Amino acid sequence: MFHVKKPFDLATDHEALVVGLFDKPEKFTGLLAELDTKFEGQLTELVKAGDVSAKVKTIHKVHSFGKIGAKRIWFVGLGKEKELSFDKLREAFGKLFKEVKAGKLEEAAVYLDSFMTEKLDGLDTAHAMAEALALSTYQFEGYKQKSNEPEKKLENVTVYCEGIEEEDVQASLTVGYAFGQGTNSARTLVNIPGNLLTASDLANYAVELAAKYDFEVEILDKAEIEKLGMGAFLAVNQGSDEPPKMIVVKYQGKEQWEDVIGLVGKGITFDTGGYSIKTKAGIVGMKTDMGGAAAVLGAMEIIGEIRPEQNVVAVIPSTDNMISGGAFKPDDVITSMSGKTIEVLNTDAEGRLVLADAVTYAKHHGANYLVDIATLTGGVITALGLHTTGAMTNHESLYEQVLEASMEAGEQMWLLPLFETEKERVRNSKVADLNNSPGREGHALVAGAFIGEFAEGTPWVHLDIAGTSTTSKAYDLGPAGATGAMTRTLALFVERFMPIEN
Repeated sequence: MFHVKKPFDLATDHEALVVGLFDKPEKFTGLLAELDTKFEGQLTELVKAGDVSAKVKTIHKVHSFGKIGAKRIWFVGLGKEKELSFDKLREAFGKLFKEVKAGKLEEAAVYLDSFMTEKLDGLDTAHAMAEALALSTYQFEGYKQKSNEPEKKLENVTVYCEGIEEEDVQASLTVGYAFGQGTNSARTLVNIPGNLLTASDLANYAVELAAKYDFEVEILDKAEIEKLGMGAFLAVNQGSDEPPKMIVVKYQGKEQWEDVIGLVGKGITFDTGGYSIKTKAGIVGMKTDMGGAAAVLGAMEIIGEIRPEQNVVAVIPSTDNMISGGAFKPDDVITSMSGKTIEVLNTDAEGRLVLADAVTYAKHHGANYLVDIATLTGGVITALGLHTTGAMTNHESLYEQVLEASMEAGEQMWLLPLFETEKERVRNSKVADLNNSPGREGHALVAGAFIGEFAEGTPWVHLDIAGTSTTSKAYDLGPAGATGAMTRTLALFVERFMPIEN
């Protein structure tokens, strides 16, 4: 995919030469000056006339008319150099590669130095470019009949860099592309319909992932889940003909199994709401209710590629939530793996039930720190909208590390409060230790507080991606559909994690 070369020669043949353009330079320097000379000053005139703009994220194509080896020059507007951030650069590359894809180019060259600033060196720029290429050109193929005409794809990108070692640039390109591809894997899992992605299918995917990256894997079947007393998880599965699977994937990057990070992802492959059934409009799209599981598996793919010196256990409780004569009901009382009893007041509040047993099982596997991620509540959408992931925590220092990772990944999140009032609400039951749904008020808060009851004293962060896991509109870094939300955040968090002293 990527070929790193130096030095750059304007006579080299390429379908397209991609160059970054900053706002209002006093005069062109470097490659731009060479291009302006080749074009006899016409590049300066094009910029002055506004036919080529440096406005951030604008893309302009200019035919070379044989003056250089490349057939066309693609100018990427970057705005003011001092204002260009990593996020804006990644989005600019995303917009570029979307247009390259639409133009059906199979080959292009990027002059990396033209995108660099004092704040963004060549390695940052290479990472942003490769990540954006993977993310922006993603497409879920779907199930329509295929045309026999072969699709043209961008197969080769030659990256020219003058002032950096080629192997360092290649390494950054590889890592950036891995982050994008891991996110795309999560997107694909979420986009697959529930009849084609059951709990067993998700377990098989995890087994294949483990084999590829030499992870340890454990798949618990229903009998083993029953033996371990995971009554909360089993209750959600009661109405289904599909067997549940508790999926565990381990990556050991340290010599000793210590400072273990537990990533717990909700894997409900389709959610009817059970007897607390969803509306006819609300039930559409519930194939995406395993977005948390997808993010965890996508993060594990990235971890498998970058091999950080960390220990990670990923735990995914997977089932669908169906209605039948055997399905669990409001007023049922169930016993979780932890021993805590739960009064069921809402069968559509099933995600927190499966996560309860998964969090307990992650601790059973030695998790010292926990991050759970789930498409959990409509309440988080009411509170934060469609572009911000809701977070809750019992440990500020752990949350700060997750927050820093989310900022670097360009994935917005906001901390919601975990007050004693919410804890008391989920503990308010006359017949059990907890209830799973004390009401609509502060719904996102009580859902998180419920999971926190099972994290207990273990440092824990909860991520609610109900609003961010899908989008109805295409954007610079992806199409409409699944976003792979928080996949890169989880991977960055693991990569940069620093153990916390008690």
